[in-house]
Amino acid sequence: MNKTIRHTAVFTLLLVLALLLRATWVQAYEAEALADNDKNRRKVIDQYAQPLGDIVVAGSAVTGSQRSSGGDLAYQRTYTDGELYAAVTGYSSQAYGSTQLEGIYGQVLDGTDPRLKNPLDTLTRAQQEPGDVLTTIDPAVQKAAFEALGDVKGAAVAVEPATGRILGLASTPSYDPSAIAGTTDGETWQKLLADPDKPMVNRALRQPLAPGSTFKLVVAAAALEDGRYGTVDERTDSPMPYTLPLTTKPLRNDIPSAPCEDASIREALRWSCNNVFAKLAIDLGQDKVRAMAEKFGFNKEWDVPVRAYESVYPKGLDAPQTGLTGIGQFDVTATPLQMAMVSAAIANGGVLASPHMVSQVVDAEGTVLDSYDEKPGKRVVSERTAEQLRSAMVTVVEKGTGSNAQVAGAEVGGKTGTAQQGVDNTGKPYAWFTSYGTDRETGKQIAVAVVIEDAGGPRSEVSGNGLAAPVAQKIMAAALR
Repeated sequence: MNKTIRHTAVFTLLLVLALLLRATWVQAYEAEALADNDKNRRKVIDQYAQPLGDIVVAGSAVTGSQRSSGGDLAYQRTYTDGELYAAVTGYSSQAYGSTQLEGIYGQVLDGTDPRLKNPLDTLTRAQQEPGDVLTTIDPAVQKAAFEALGDVKGAAVAVEPATGRILGLASTPSYDPSAIAGTTDGETWQKLLADPDKPMVNRALRQPLAPGSTFKLVVAAAALEDGRYGTVDERTDSPMPYTLPLTTKPLRNDIPSAPCEDASIREALRWSCNNVFAKLAIDLGQDKVRAMAEKFGFNKEWDVPVRAYESVYPKGLDAPQTGLTGIGQFDVTATPLQMAMVSAAIANGGVLASPHMVSQVVDAEGTVLDSYDEKPGKRVVSERTAEQLRSAMVTVVEKGTGSNAQVAGAEVGGKTGTAQQGVDNTGKPYAWFTSYGTDRETGKQIAVAVVIEDAGGPRSEVSGNGLAAPVAQKIMAAALR
């Protein structure tokens, strides 16, 4: 054979082998990465090739699917009572992706999760019927929370203390995920992004704010657990007026005429005495207060399974800063979920159950793919401390600053909060309320936290009892029905 032809033949054979090796590499090793690449149009086509599985509340789907009007995406997502459940479902958009439960369980809902396939499907890569996500949400509690919040900027969370099941999760103002589900909803999308009220922010999970006086429950728990006071009825060493160390201006109480001098923890919670809890925090020291806060869940991200932003108790504080944290100010922040967990642990005898809002993930036949196993909770405080705190919280509702939270036929305990914001308190305060309710006949329980960022009224009308407690009252009444 001619030498030149032989070299050319060998070179050509090497090129063919290289192509075969490359094709094998792509198909065997890079196929999954290419299939999962966000720029792969095939991925989006497959996602919306058939009706999506559903997110289910109390046996009824709150999501659906409809035929797309055009293009290569066959179906698009629809929502029943979209604004009501947006904080739970998130959105699934052909143009903007997916969030929250829609995003976390996207492969189950579009039928591409490997657990949905049998061995033959794995070989043929056939797409299976999608599965469903079953939530813990109680529709009556969810509706009560959403309607009670109304037009205000705020959020509410309702948790079953013994199990950690989230029964209600509302954030207002809300939005309808159906309005951004297609490929031609750019104008609506831009309006939502530009809205100063940020309707797509999940305030219940992802907007930590200063918790104000609701944090006094954490300080009270630390004081009792530390043995500084044996009961909530012992008088404290709390001068009034009280001036923080290294400062010259006395710390003001919200109710100037309240009997806060040397007040017991019960009376200090009842009247929300800043002097008592600021001094308690300083006497305990930042490390003990932080340790108690972390037992309740601060300085930790919770997955419910949507990831909640961290509620923070800071480090590196001086004495006056520690005092301010004792009243839920300075750099202390909390989500409504976190403050609901504080009340839930107190209601549950001092044991904190992990919060969650999904009970099961199932395939099209109802076979369970994933199930939330409700494990024993973690003890935060002793039963005695929890009992003492419940007693004091009941006093707040029955004889103190939380009177608007009373529910007929139920024991209700709570704590109000009005948190300052802005430099020198120039912003409108946040109104907080955290509480628990126990039906006196059935023993059924609920723990609730509400924050009102802005109700639109004058600053002088902002209070936890005036704005947040009535919302909590309606939620507890619905839960204990």
